[in-house]
Amino acid sequence: MVSGGNQLSMYGSDEYILTYNAELGPPWRTLERWLQVYYPFFHADRIKTPTLFLGGDKDFNVPVRGGEQMYAALRTLGVPTQLIVYPGQFHLLTRPSYIRDCVQRYLAWFDRNLAPAAP
Repeated sequence: MVSGGNQLSMYGSDEYILTYNAELGPPWRTLERWLQVYYPFFHADRIKTPTLFLGGDKDFNVPVRGGEQMYAALRTLGVPTQLIVYPGQFHLLTRPSYIRDCVQRYLAWFDRNLAPAAP
């Protein structure tokens, strides 16, 4: 499960607000620092790697919104990407059919994107 995305737009939507404030400072005071930390989103045009985003729609630890933002950015850029959102799930999947689906998607993604090049 991946966070990613424009964390500036997600400020306060997860459980790490105190950590962000302590380590980065609030974004209105330390914008440059925030832009460095969330470099991938602000430079998505440099990403060419096929990417799989998975998350639970009720995850407040790593909100799926970040994955949705990165998915939208990469899809706009034509990068092979896929987004899977598991309804009613938090940070860890608990429904057996979702766990199985997640594992199957990981394996299929790896087979497609990490297979050795044909000779």
